[in-house]
Amino acid sequence: MKIGLPKEIKDNEYRVGLTPAGVQDLTHAGHEVFVQKTAGEGSGFADEQYVKAGGKLLDTADEVWQTGDMIVKVKEPIAPEYPRMREDQLLFTYLHLAPELELTKQMLERNVTGVAYETITKDGRLPLLTPMSEVAGRMSVQVGATYLEKMNGGRGILLGGVPGVPAANVVIIGGGIVGTEAAKMAVGLGAKVTIIDRNLDRLRQLDDIFLSKVQTLASSRYAIEEAISHADLVIGAVLVVGAAAPKLVTRDMLHLVPSGSVLVDVAVDQGGCFETTHATTHSNPTFFEEGVLHYCVANMPGAVPRTSTFALTNATLPYALDLANKGFEQAIKDDSGLREGVNTYAGKLTYAAVAESQGLEYTPLSSLIDLKAAAA
Repeated sequence: MKIGLPKEIKDNEYRVGLTPAGVQDLTHAGHEVFVQKTAGEGSGFADEQYVKAGGKLLDTADEVWQTGDMIVKVKEPIAPEYPRMREDQLLFTYLHLAPELELTKQMLERNVTGVAYETITKDGRLPLLTPMSEVAGRMSVQVGATYLEKMNGGRGILLGGVPGVPAANVVIIGGGIVGTEAAKMAVGLGAKVTIIDRNLDRLRQLDDIFLSKVQTLASSRYAIEEAISHADLVIGAVLVVGAAAPKLVTRDMLHLVPSGSVLVDVAVDQGGCFETTHATTHSNPTFFEEGVLHYCVANMPGAVPRTSTFALTNATLPYALDLANKGFEQAIKDDSGLREGVNTYAGKLTYAAVAESQGLEYTPLSSLIDLKAAAA
């Protein structure tokens, strides 16, 4: 298979879809990998490393997209990339289609097969979302602490306090991977941490993990209002797989939050879990609403691209190899979890949660392809 590795063009996005090691594994398996020049530069990978790994350099993104039967990326295509997508091309990347109606329409019109990292499952988990959730969760506290500094617009509070002065109150809404990693960082810095989740069993697990060093609350509007009313940092870490995130903090609630507090919405890729959220960039990461500083960067892990690219390739490469070695149809027949990643196929929207979020027609993948796995 011919595999294309273009350079990311989203604002300050320095990650790349494959490390040189990933390219080497694909070329050793008999595939051709076409790498756009300087694609890995932002993650610290020189063109020569890709060539040494067996990759073939191309000058432009247009050439890479035109050549590749499968395109391996990090972020969803943005407007300049829409015309580069072509019929029957396999796009393997984070898609986060629920809030991206125009991208969805473009992929459907162009008959692009979209396999989304974030909806692939394995044993009830999301193995390709996990590494970036780990990065974003840890980063959320790091950036929150930075923006709490007065010169950055915050209240002027040190997250861990000092002897004789209280530590900051950190409220984390959502106890999944992002919320857990955020709590690790916040506890490590000495903050007072509250985690809110609707899953009581998960709250019990978190209580055990943190040895009762965090406060856990069952989610309700009342609990959220009470917690954020004395929060210095609020982290939105809610995920509904493939669907738009619920708006758990409304604009009216922001009147309860102390002025100069910081909200970090890690759920922004799925539309955000704060009503006042709108996606920002690393170039212009923050804005104020109702006196509260919002950080809503849609590609947070792009700020630490070397760490992120290694972590991402570790997770995505086995699936990329399966798709390349077996071909799309056989790969999804053999792996029901990989099948869950298929969001668009043959001009149809094949992921129910996205269709519901966008009010579009949903077509089961099984009605388009015979998904019975071949007998062993």
